[in-house]
Amino acid sequence: MILSKEQVVDTFMNTTLEGEYNFLQEDLIKLANAFVAAAAPEIIKEERQRCIEAARSLNHLVAERMAQIRNQ
Repeated sequence: MILSKEQVVDTFMNTTLEGEYNFLQEDLIKLANAFVAAAAPEIIKEERQRCIEAARSLNHLVAERMAQIRNQ
């Protein structure tokens, strides 16, 4: 996932920071996308686990098979 320039600028402008920062727009976009890339694997892992738990609440056999496929 990559954030658009508008998303990055909007988020930056609406975030209260401790100090005054004057980032170049290109650097701000690179930094934001680096954070997204760093967080993505954990977000994906959590989402997959939630899907398995949702399936488990309906059919434990399907959930176990999903877990097996995910672990391959």
